[in-house]
Amino acid sequence: MTIAYFDAFSGIAGDMTVGALIDAGADAAPLFAGLESLGTGARFRAERVKKKGIMGTQFLVEHEDQKKHRHLPHIVKMIEGAELPEQAKQNAIRIFNVLGEAEAQVHGVPVEKVHFHEVGAVDSICDIVGAALALELLGVKQVYVSAINTGSGTVEADHGVMPVPTPATALLLRDKPVYARGPETELTTPTGAAIAAALGVGFGPAPAMRIARMGFGAGTKDFAGQANMLRVLVGELTGAGEATRIRVLEANVDDSTPEVLGYAMDRLLAEGALDVTLQPVYMKKQRPGTLVQVLARPEDQERLAAVLLRETSTLGLRISEAERRVAVREWVEVETRYGKVRMKVSEAGAAPEFEDCRKLAETTGEPLKEILAAATAAFRKGNG
Repeated sequence: MTIAYFDAFSGIAGDMTVGALIDAGADAAPLFAGLESLGTGARFRAERVKKKGIMGTQFLVEHEDQKKHRHLPHIVKMIEGAELPEQAKQNAIRIFNVLGEAEAQVHGVPVEKVHFHEVGAVDSICDIVGAALALELLGVKQVYVSAINTGSGTVEADHGVMPVPTPATALLLRDKPVYARGPETELTTPTGAAIAAALGVGFGPAPAMRIARMGFGAGTKDFAGQANMLRVLVGELTGAGEATRIRVLEANVDDSTPEVLGYAMDRLLAEGALDVTLQPVYMKKQRPGTLVQVLARPEDQERLAAVLLRETSTLGLRISEAERRVAVREWVEVETRYGKVRMKVSEAGAAPEFEDCRKLAETTGEPLKEILAAATAAFRKGNG
């Protein structure tokens, strides 16, 4: 599967995204032709530029000043009527829907009544559609995003001076890993945040991948301490199907009952933990206790930490980073005399899905071990 990984070390904006994808190999000719079919009258250029010694591509949109504001239904109609691949249309509309919902929440109005202001301007429409189309031209099926540098300080907007990240950007990046480093200015725009929020399937370190192409998209500003660039890595996912960098959350608990700890485990798993284990330990003064260990995706760290503090009696926890390797797995359904059971299949072998077997044991009254054995036998027979 071809993926793109956006490395937002200097933030992310719409024009930077399109520039990075062109720099990584997206053909500018069909890209510009697709954007021209929007009927905005805009003209497009892609220029090679250098920022702090790094070469990249700057995407430029040229058009006459347009004072009118556009509403979401009008923008969606423009996209649907353009000569674009269907998937590019769907992704562009998804980005605008996500952006519209954030703007509606900030301003307290229905999403269809949102005036898109700068976001509804021609250049921003072309940035969003251009990003969706460029990803399609590169054959990208999934998008991953690093922790995002939002910038800091304040920025001038239609509504006056606003803190960075602006309210809409902050909403769009809710539950995503962000930080602020470098110049006191806006590094991540609402348009860039919307692209990341709408299309990103994972946030944090790059997944295990084989890099085929790299591109840099240049922003308009120049900074003394860093290149104002967005980097994109394009390539294939490798055998480790899940993100290899994870967070490990740990807490020592000595005054919770097994029932409370069991409930905490269930809540952590329900909230997205990759795994939860309970280990007996001896703590200071030889008190017996339990080590609660949680494996989490980087973007889930804070939410799971809150669950761990809320659902156990611990007053603190430890968080560390680890590397996790996971083999690619697939599901195969087999038919047994008790019913259908899913089998989890990998290079290491195949195992029946426990929940399927448990449900069949409950409904049929047969021993669980018999259903587990029957599922394994059915799989071996079908793959012998």
